[in-house]
Amino acid sequence: MLRAEQNELVTRTGPGTAMGELFRRYWIPALLAEELADRDCPPVRVKLLSERLIAFRDTQGRLGLMDEFCAHRGVSLWFGRNEESGLRCPYHGWKYDVTGQCVEVPSEPEESGFCKRIKLKSYPLVERGGVLWTYMGPPDTQPPLPEYEFATVPAKQTFVSKRLQECNYLQAMEGGIDSSHVSFLHRGALNQDPLFKGAKGNQYNLRDAQPKFEVVESDGGLLIGARRNAENGNYYWRITQWVMPFFTVIPPRGDHPIHGHFWVPIDDENCWAWSYDYHPTRELTAVELQAMKDGHGVHVKYVPGTYRPAQNKDNDYLMDRRAQKEGRSFSGIDGFAMQDASVQESMGPIQDRTKENLVSTDNGIIMARHRLMKAAKALEKGIEPPGRDPVTHRVRSVSVILPPDVAFKDAAKEALKAQAGVAHTSV
Repeated sequence: MLRAEQNELVTRTGPGTAMGELFRRYWIPALLAEELADRDCPPVRVKLLSERLIAFRDTQGRLGLMDEFCAHRGVSLWFGRNEESGLRCPYHGWKYDVTGQCVEVPSEPEESGFCKRIKLKSYPLVERGGVLWTYMGPPDTQPPLPEYEFATVPAKQTFVSKRLQECNYLQAMEGGIDSSHVSFLHRGALNQDPLFKGAKGNQYNLRDAQPKFEVVESDGGLLIGARRNAENGNYYWRITQWVMPFFTVIPPRGDHPIHGHFWVPIDDENCWAWSYDYHPTRELTAVELQAMKDGHGVHVKYVPGTYRPAQNKDNDYLMDRRAQKEGRSFSGIDGFAMQDASVQESMGPIQDRTKENLVSTDNGIIMARHRLMKAAKALEKGIEPPGRDPVTHRVRSVSVILPPDVAFKDAAKEALKAQAGVAHTSV
Protein backbone atom coordinates (compact mmCIF):
# COMPACT_ATOMS: atom_id res chain seq x y z
CA MET A 1 0.00 0.00 0.00
CA LEU A 2 0.97 3.65 -0.28
CA ARG A 3 0.88 6.26 2.43
CA ALA A 4 -1.66 9.04 1.88
CA GLU A 5 1.03 11.55 0.91
CA GLN A 6 2.53 9.09 -1.59
CA ASN A 7 -0.87 8.53 -3.16
CA GLU A 8 -1.27 12.29 -3.51
CA LEU A 9 2.18 12.60 -5.08
CA VAL A 10 1.68 9.92 -7.71
CA THR A 11 -1.91 10.77 -8.74
CA ARG A 12 -1.87 14.60 -8.96
CA THR A 13 -0.68 15.89 -12.34
CA GLY A 14 -1.89 19.50 -12.56
CA PRO A 15 0.38 22.54 -13.03
CA GLY A 16 2.94 22.88 -10.26
CA THR A 17 2.65 19.31 -8.98
CA ALA A 18 5.70 17.05 -8.92
CA MET A 19 4.08 14.41 -11.11
CA GLY A 20 2.66 17.05 -13.43
CA GLU A 21 6.12 18.48 -13.96
CA LEU A 22 7.40 14.97 -14.68
CA PHE A 23 4.73 14.29 -17.31
CA ARG A 24 5.48 17.62 -18.97
CA ARG A 25 8.96 16.31 -19.84
CA TYR A 26 7.51 13.87 -22.41
CA TRP A 27 5.69 14.04 -25.74
CA ILE A 28 2.01 13.42 -24.96
CA PRO A 29 -0.74 12.18 -27.30
CA ALA A 30 -3.14 15.12 -27.50
CA LEU A 31 -5.55 14.37 -30.36
CA LEU A 32 -6.20 11.90 -33.14
CA ALA A 33 -5.17 13.42 -36.48
CA GLU A 34 -8.76 12.89 -37.65
CA GLU A 35 -9.93 15.48 -35.12
CA LEU A 36 -8.14 18.23 -37.06
CA ALA A 37 -8.31 16.65 -40.47
CA ASP A 38 -8.80 19.74 -42.65
CA ARG A 39 -7.34 23.21 -42.96
CA ASP A 40 -9.49 25.89 -41.30
CA CYS A 41 -11.65 23.16 -39.69
CA PRO A 42 -13.44 23.92 -36.40
CA PRO A 43 -11.14 24.20 -33.37
CA VAL A 44 -11.14 21.42 -30.79
CA ARG A 45 -11.14 21.72 -27.00
CA VAL A 46 -8.24 19.87 -25.37
CA LYS A 47 -7.73 19.30 -21.67
CA LEU A 48 -4.43 17.77 -20.58
CA LEU A 49 -2.80 17.69 -17.17
CA SER A 50 -5.65 19.92 -15.90
CA GLU A 51 -4.87 22.65 -18.45
CA ARG A 52 -7.69 23.84 -20.73
CA LEU A 53 -6.38 24.34 -24.25
CA ILE A 54 -7.64 24.83 -27.80
CA ALA A 55 -6.24 23.15 -30.91
CA PHE A 56 -6.66 24.14 -34.57
CA ARG A 57 -5.20 23.63 -38.05
CA ASP A 58 -4.77 26.87 -39.98
CA THR A 59 -5.08 27.80 -43.65
CA GLN A 60 -1.50 26.65 -44.37
CA GLY A 61 -2.08 23.34 -42.56
CA ARG A 62 -0.02 24.36 -39.54
CA LEU A 63 -1.10 22.97 -36.17
CA GLY A 64 -1.59 25.05 -33.04
CA LEU A 65 -2.26 24.22 -29.38
CA MET A 66 -2.72 27.15 -26.99
CA ASP A 67 -4.60 28.50 -23.99
CA GLU A 68 -8.32 28.12 -24.60
CA PHE A 69 -9.23 31.64 -23.47
CA CYS A 70 -8.87 34.95 -25.28
CA ALA A 71 -6.45 37.32 -23.56
CA HIS A 72 -9.00 40.16 -23.82
CA ARG A 73 -11.86 39.12 -21.53
CA GLY A 74 -11.54 35.38 -21.27
CA VAL A 75 -13.92 34.11 -23.95
CA SER A 76 -13.37 30.47 -24.94
CA LEU A 77 -11.76 30.35 -28.34
CA TRP A 78 -13.72 27.19 -29.11
CA PHE A 79 -16.33 29.68 -30.33
CA GLY A 80 -13.74 31.30 -32.58
CA ARG A 81 -13.62 31.58 -36.36
CA ASN A 82 -10.77 29.60 -37.94
CA GLU A 83 -9.94 31.83 -40.90
CA GLU A 84 -7.06 33.23 -42.92
CA SER A 85 -4.22 31.65 -40.94
CA GLY A 86 -5.57 32.35 -37.49
CA LEU A 87 -8.27 31.85 -34.90
CA ARG A 88 -10.46 34.90 -34.31
CA CYS A 89 -12.39 35.46 -31.09
CA PRO A 90 -16.07 36.10 -31.96
CA TYR A 91 -16.52 38.60 -29.11
CA HIS A 92 -14.32 41.51 -30.23
CA GLY A 93 -12.36 40.01 -33.11
CA TRP A 94 -8.96 39.48 -31.52
CA LYS A 95 -7.04 37.01 -33.71
CA TYR A 96 -4.26 34.54 -32.85
CA ASP A 97 -1.86 32.48 -34.95
CA VAL A 98 -0.82 28.86 -34.20
CA THR A 99 1.91 30.03 -31.82
CA GLY A 100 -0.62 31.93 -29.67
CA GLN A 101 0.65 35.27 -30.90
CA CYS A 102 -2.06 37.89 -31.22
CA VAL A 103 -1.90 39.20 -34.81
CA GLU A 104 -4.89 41.52 -34.90
CA VAL A 105 -6.90 43.68 -32.45
CA PRO A 106 -9.48 45.42 -34.67
CA SER A 107 -10.31 48.12 -32.13
CA GLU A 108 -6.70 49.34 -31.88
CA PRO A 109 -4.69 51.13 -34.56
CA GLU A 110 -2.11 48.84 -36.14
CA GLU A 111 0.67 51.35 -35.60
CA SER A 112 0.17 51.16 -31.81
CA GLY A 113 1.81 47.72 -31.80
CA PHE A 114 -0.59 46.62 -29.08
CA CYS A 115 -1.27 43.16 -30.49
CA LYS A 116 2.45 42.34 -30.60
CA ARG A 117 2.49 42.48 -26.80
CA ILE A 118 -0.27 39.86 -26.48
CA LYS A 119 0.63 36.17 -26.66
CA LEU A 120 -1.24 33.18 -25.29
CA LYS A 121 0.63 30.27 -23.77
CA SER A 122 1.13 27.67 -26.49
CA TYR A 123 2.70 24.26 -27.02
CA PRO A 124 4.06 22.52 -30.11
CA LEU A 125 1.70 20.11 -31.87
CA VAL A 126 3.19 17.54 -34.25
CA GLU A 127 1.54 14.81 -36.34
CA ARG A 128 3.06 11.33 -36.29
CA GLY A 129 1.44 7.94 -36.82
CA GLY A 130 -2.12 9.28 -36.94
CA VAL A 131 -1.65 11.05 -33.60
CA LEU A 132 -1.09 14.74 -32.78
CA TRP A 133 1.57 14.94 -30.08
CA THR A 134 2.38 17.84 -27.79
CA TYR A 135 5.21 18.73 -25.47
CA MET A 136 4.18 20.84 -22.48
CA GLY A 137 7.50 21.22 -20.69
CA PRO A 138 10.29 23.81 -20.81
CA PRO A 139 11.33 24.44 -24.44
CA ASP A 140 15.02 24.02 -23.64
CA THR A 141 14.44 20.45 -22.40
CA GLN A 142 12.24 19.31 -25.31
CA PRO A 143 13.22 15.74 -26.27
CA PRO A 144 13.32 14.30 -29.81
CA LEU A 145 10.00 13.24 -31.33
CA PRO A 146 8.60 9.90 -30.14
CA GLU A 147 9.50 6.72 -32.04
CA TYR A 148 7.06 4.12 -30.75
CA GLU A 149 6.82 1.38 -33.37
CA PHE A 150 3.06 1.67 -33.91
CA ALA A 151 3.59 5.29 -34.99
CA THR A 152 6.46 4.57 -37.38
CA VAL A 153 5.24 1.55 -39.39
CA PRO A 154 3.34 2.24 -42.66
CA ALA A 155 -0.18 3.58 -42.14
CA LYS A 156 -1.85 0.39 -43.41
CA GLN A 157 -0.15 -1.62 -40.67
CA THR A 158 -1.52 0.36 -37.72
CA PHE A 159 -4.76 1.50 -36.08
CA VAL A 160 -5.15 3.96 -33.19
CA SER A 161 -8.17 4.92 -31.09
CA LYS A 162 -8.86 6.71 -27.83
CA ARG A 163 -11.62 6.62 -25.25
CA LEU A 164 -12.58 8.62 -22.22
CA GLN A 165 -11.95 6.83 -18.94
CA GLU A 166 -13.58 8.40 -15.90
CA CYS A 167 -10.93 7.83 -13.26
CA ASN A 168 -7.37 8.83 -12.40
CA TYR A 169 -4.74 7.76 -14.92
CA LEU A 170 -2.81 5.64 -12.40
CA GLN A 171 -5.45 3.01 -11.62
CA ALA A 172 -6.09 2.71 -15.36
CA MET A 173 -2.40 2.32 -16.15
CA GLU A 174 -1.90 -0.17 -13.36
CA GLY A 175 -4.49 -2.38 -15.02
CA GLY A 176 -2.48 -2.16 -18.22
CA ILE A 177 0.62 -3.66 -16.60
CA ASP A 178 -1.19 -6.30 -14.54
CA SER A 179 -1.07 -9.66 -16.33
CA SER A 180 -2.64 -11.69 -13.54
CA HIS A 181 -6.20 -10.43 -14.05
CA VAL A 182 -6.37 -11.84 -17.58
CA SER A 183 -7.11 -15.32 -16.19
CA PHE A 184 -10.21 -13.94 -14.49
CA LEU A 185 -11.63 -10.68 -15.83
CA HIS A 186 -11.01 -11.52 -19.50
CA ARG A 187 -11.58 -15.25 -19.17
CA GLY A 188 -14.65 -15.48 -21.36
CA ALA A 189 -13.32 -13.17 -24.05
CA LEU A 190 -9.93 -14.73 -24.81
CA ASN A 191 -11.30 -17.37 -27.16
CA GLN A 192 -14.15 -15.25 -28.52
CA ASP A 193 -12.67 -11.88 -29.43
CA PRO A 194 -11.57 -11.88 -33.10
CA LEU A 195 -8.33 -10.06 -32.20
CA PHE A 196 -7.32 -12.63 -29.56
CA LYS A 197 -8.91 -15.97 -30.31
CA GLY A 198 -7.04 -18.99 -31.62
CA ALA A 199 -3.70 -18.25 -29.98
CA LYS A 200 -1.96 -21.13 -28.18
CA GLY A 201 -1.04 -18.75 -25.35
CA ASN A 202 -4.71 -18.38 -24.41
CA GLN A 203 -4.66 -21.95 -23.10
CA TYR A 204 -1.87 -21.17 -20.65
CA ASN A 205 -3.70 -18.08 -19.37
CA LEU A 206 -6.85 -20.08 -18.74
CA ARG A 207 -5.09 -23.14 -17.31
CA ASP A 208 -2.76 -21.43 -14.82
CA ALA A 209 -4.32 -18.69 -12.68
CA GLN A 210 -1.28 -18.32 -10.41
CA PRO A 211 1.39 -16.58 -12.50
CA LYS A 212 4.79 -15.88 -10.97
CA PHE A 213 6.09 -12.37 -11.56
CA GLU A 214 9.64 -11.17 -12.14
CA VAL A 215 10.17 -7.45 -12.70
CA VAL A 216 13.39 -5.77 -13.80
CA GLU A 217 14.20 -2.19 -14.68
CA SER A 218 14.79 -1.27 -18.31
CA ASP A 219 16.39 1.89 -19.69
CA GLY A 220 12.96 3.44 -20.19
CA GLY A 221 10.87 1.85 -17.47
CA LEU A 222 10.20 -1.78 -16.57
CA LEU A 223 10.13 -5.28 -18.02
CA ILE A 224 7.30 -7.11 -16.28
CA GLY A 225 7.53 -10.86 -16.75
CA ALA A 226 4.61 -13.11 -15.82
CA ARG A 227 5.31 -16.83 -16.11
CA ARG A 228 2.84 -19.68 -16.23
CA ASN A 229 3.37 -23.42 -16.53
CA ALA A 230 3.62 -24.87 -20.05
CA GLU A 231 4.35 -28.39 -21.34
CA ASN A 232 7.43 -30.49 -20.52
CA GLY A 233 8.42 -28.41 -17.50
CA ASN A 234 8.81 -25.23 -19.57
CA TYR A 235 7.32 -21.82 -18.81
CA TYR A 236 5.01 -19.60 -20.83
CA TRP A 237 6.25 -16.04 -20.35
CA ARG A 238 4.27 -12.89 -21.08
CA ILE A 239 6.65 -9.93 -20.92
CA THR A 240 5.03 -6.48 -20.76
CA GLN A 241 7.01 -3.34 -21.50
CA TRP A 242 6.19 -0.23 -19.51
CA VAL A 243 7.94 2.92 -20.71
CA MET A 244 7.74 6.01 -18.54
CA PRO A 245 5.56 7.69 -17.77
CA PHE A 246 2.40 6.01 -19.16
CA PHE A 247 3.13 3.83 -22.22
CA THR A 248 2.51 0.08 -22.25
CA VAL A 249 3.07 -2.65 -24.83
CA ILE A 250 1.01 -5.77 -24.16
CA PRO A 251 2.37 -9.20 -25.16
CA PRO A 252 0.85 -10.39 -28.46
CA ARG A 253 -1.11 -13.57 -29.12
CA GLY A 254 -0.23 -15.68 -32.16
CA ASP A 255 -0.05 -13.65 -35.37
CA HIS A 256 -2.60 -11.17 -34.09
CA PRO A 257 -1.40 -7.52 -34.11
CA ILE A 258 0.59 -6.15 -31.18
CA HIS A 259 -1.40 -3.76 -29.00
CA GLY A 260 -0.98 -1.44 -26.07
CA HIS A 261 -1.93 1.85 -24.48
CA PHE A 262 -1.09 5.34 -23.32
CA TRP A 263 -2.85 6.53 -20.16
CA VAL A 264 -2.92 10.32 -20.42
CA PRO A 265 -4.31 12.48 -17.59
CA ILE A 266 -7.06 14.90 -18.57
CA ASP A 267 -7.26 16.03 -14.97
CA ASP A 268 -6.89 14.18 -11.68
CA GLU A 269 -10.22 12.35 -12.06
CA ASN A 270 -10.30 11.54 -15.79
CA CYS A 271 -7.88 10.27 -18.40
CA TRP A 272 -7.64 9.38 -22.07
CA ALA A 273 -7.05 5.70 -22.67
CA TRP A 274 -5.23 5.61 -25.99
CA SER A 275 -5.17 2.19 -27.65
CA TYR A 276 -3.22 1.01 -30.66
CA ASP A 277 -2.87 -2.14 -32.74
CA TYR A 278 -0.18 -2.73 -35.34
CA HIS A 279 1.61 -5.52 -37.12
CA PRO A 280 5.34 -5.03 -37.75
CA THR A 281 5.56 -7.04 -40.98
CA ARG A 282 2.22 -6.87 -42.79
CA GLU A 283 -0.82 -4.73 -43.44
CA LEU A 284 -3.78 -5.17 -41.14
CA THR A 285 -6.42 -7.30 -42.80
CA ALA A 286 -9.88 -6.00 -43.65
CA VAL A 287 -11.30 -8.33 -41.00
CA GLU A 288 -8.90 -7.02 -38.34
CA LEU A 289 -9.57 -3.38 -39.21
CA GLN A 290 -13.31 -3.88 -39.09
CA ALA A 291 -13.03 -5.65 -35.73
CA MET A 292 -11.09 -2.70 -34.33
CA LYS A 293 -13.60 -0.19 -35.69
CA ASP A 294 -16.41 -2.31 -34.23
CA GLY A 295 -14.90 -2.05 -30.75
CA HIS A 296 -13.21 -5.43 -30.39
CA GLY A 297 -9.84 -6.10 -28.80
CA VAL A 298 -8.62 -3.06 -26.86
CA HIS A 299 -10.99 -0.68 -28.69
CA VAL A 300 -14.60 0.35 -27.95
CA LYS A 301 -17.82 1.58 -29.50
CA TYR A 302 -18.65 5.22 -28.75
CA VAL A 303 -21.58 7.33 -27.75
CA PRO A 304 -22.25 8.90 -31.21
CA GLY A 305 -20.34 12.11 -31.76
CA THR A 306 -18.01 11.57 -28.79
CA TYR A 307 -15.07 9.48 -27.63
CA ARG A 308 -17.00 8.31 -24.57
CA PRO A 309 -17.64 4.55 -24.60
CA ALA A 310 -21.20 3.47 -25.32
CA GLN A 311 -20.82 1.17 -22.31
CA ASN A 312 -20.20 3.47 -19.37
CA LYS A 313 -20.93 3.94 -15.69
CA ASP A 314 -24.27 5.63 -16.42
CA ASN A 315 -25.65 2.40 -17.89
CA ASP A 316 -23.62 0.01 -15.70
CA TYR A 317 -21.51 -0.89 -18.74
CA LEU A 318 -24.53 -2.84 -20.13
CA MET A 319 -23.68 -5.61 -17.69
CA ASP A 320 -25.40 -8.95 -18.38
CA ARG A 321 -25.89 -10.73 -15.05
CA ARG A 322 -27.34 -13.79 -16.76
CA ALA A 323 -24.28 -14.22 -18.96
CA GLN A 324 -22.12 -13.85 -15.85
CA LYS A 325 -24.10 -16.43 -13.90
CA GLU A 326 -24.20 -18.93 -16.74
CA GLY A 327 -20.46 -18.65 -17.32
CA ARG A 328 -20.63 -17.15 -20.80
CA SER A 329 -18.83 -14.10 -19.43
CA PHE A 330 -16.77 -14.03 -16.25
CA SER A 331 -17.61 -10.35 -15.60
CA GLY A 332 -20.92 -10.04 -17.45
CA ILE A 333 -19.45 -7.09 -19.38
CA ASP A 334 -18.65 -7.29 -23.06
CA GLY A 335 -15.25 -6.39 -24.46
CA PHE A 336 -11.70 -6.33 -23.12
CA ALA A 337 -11.49 -2.54 -22.87
CA MET A 338 -14.73 -2.07 -20.99
CA GLN A 339 -14.08 -5.02 -18.70
CA ASP A 340 -10.95 -3.16 -17.62
CA ALA A 341 -12.60 0.26 -17.45
CA SER A 342 -15.55 -0.98 -15.40
CA VAL A 343 -13.45 -2.32 -12.55
CA GLN A 344 -11.00 0.58 -12.64
CA GLU A 345 -13.73 3.24 -12.57
CA SER A 346 -15.47 1.31 -9.77
CA MET A 347 -12.55 2.22 -7.49
CA GLY A 348 -13.73 5.84 -7.52
CA PRO A 349 -12.17 8.85 -9.26
CA ILE A 350 -8.92 8.39 -7.33
CA GLN A 351 -8.24 5.04 -5.67
CA ASP A 352 -7.37 5.20 -1.97
CA ARG A 353 -4.23 3.08 -1.95
CA THR A 354 -3.86 3.29 1.83
CA LYS A 355 -6.55 0.60 2.07
CA GLU A 356 -5.22 -1.94 -0.40
CA ASN A 357 -3.55 -5.26 0.37
CA LEU A 358 -0.98 -6.13 -2.28
CA VAL A 359 0.33 -9.59 -3.16
CA SER A 360 3.23 -11.00 -5.20
CA THR A 361 1.42 -10.58 -8.53
CA ASP A 362 1.36 -6.82 -7.89
CA ASN A 363 5.15 -6.45 -8.10
CA GLY A 364 5.01 -4.69 -11.47
CA ILE A 365 2.55 -2.15 -10.11
CA ILE A 366 4.64 -1.59 -6.98
CA MET A 367 7.80 -0.97 -8.99
CA ALA A 368 6.05 1.34 -11.49
CA ARG A 369 4.75 3.50 -8.64
CA HIS A 370 8.16 3.75 -7.05
CA ARG A 371 9.87 4.48 -10.36
CA LEU A 372 7.43 7.34 -11.03
CA MET A 373 7.86 8.80 -7.55
CA LYS A 374 11.64 8.45 -7.70
CA ALA A 375 11.78 10.21 -11.09
CA ALA A 376 9.51 13.04 -9.93
CA LYS A 377 11.68 13.68 -6.88
CA ALA A 378 14.86 13.51 -8.96
CA LEU A 379 13.43 16.04 -11.43
CA GLU A 380 12.96 18.48 -8.57
CA LYS A 381 16.76 18.25 -8.19
CA GLY A 382 17.31 18.91 -11.88
CA ILE A 383 17.79 15.30 -13.03
CA GLU A 384 15.90 14.56 -16.26
CA PRO A 385 13.81 11.37 -16.19
CA PRO A 386 14.20 8.15 -18.20
CA GLY A 387 12.00 7.28 -21.17
CA ARG A 388 12.66 10.48 -23.12
CA ASP A 389 15.27 9.00 -25.46
CA PRO A 390 13.60 7.56 -28.59
CA VAL A 391 15.79 4.46 -28.20
CA THR A 392 13.63 3.53 -25.20
CA HIS A 393 10.49 3.76 -27.39
CA ARG A 394 11.68 1.19 -29.93
CA VAL A 395 10.59 -1.82 -27.91
CA ARG A 396 8.14 -4.71 -28.10
CA SER A 397 6.50 -7.04 -25.66
CA VAL A 398 6.68 -10.76 -26.28
CA SER A 399 5.03 -14.02 -25.35
CA VAL A 400 7.39 -16.97 -25.47
CA ILE A 401 8.03 -20.50 -24.18
CA LEU A 402 11.32 -20.79 -22.27
CA PRO A 403 13.05 -23.55 -20.31
CA PRO A 404 13.04 -23.09 -16.53
CA ASP A 405 16.78 -22.46 -16.18
CA VAL A 406 17.04 -19.24 -18.22
CA ALA A 407 16.32 -15.64 -17.27
CA PHE A 408 13.51 -14.17 -19.37
CA LYS A 409 15.24 -10.81 -19.79
CA ASP A 410 18.29 -12.48 -21.34
CA ALA A 411 16.55 -15.14 -23.42
CA ALA A 412 14.10 -12.61 -24.92
CA LYS A 413 16.58 -9.74 -25.21
CA GLU A 414 16.50 -9.45 -29.02
CA ALA A 415 12.76 -10.13 -29.30
CA LEU A 416 12.09 -7.20 -26.95
CA LYS A 417 13.58 -4.76 -29.47
CA ALA A 418 11.49 -3.28 -32.26
CA GLN A 419 13.24 -4.15 -35.50
CA ALA A 420 11.85 -3.05 -38.85
CA GLY A 421 10.76 -5.96 -41.03
CA VAL A 422 11.24 -8.53 -38.26
CA ALA A 423 8.16 -10.41 -37.04
CA HIS A 424 7.15 -10.24 -33.39
CA THR A 425 7.76 -13.17 -31.03
CA SER A 426 4.48 -14.65 -29.92
CA VAL A 427 2.69 -17.82 -28.81
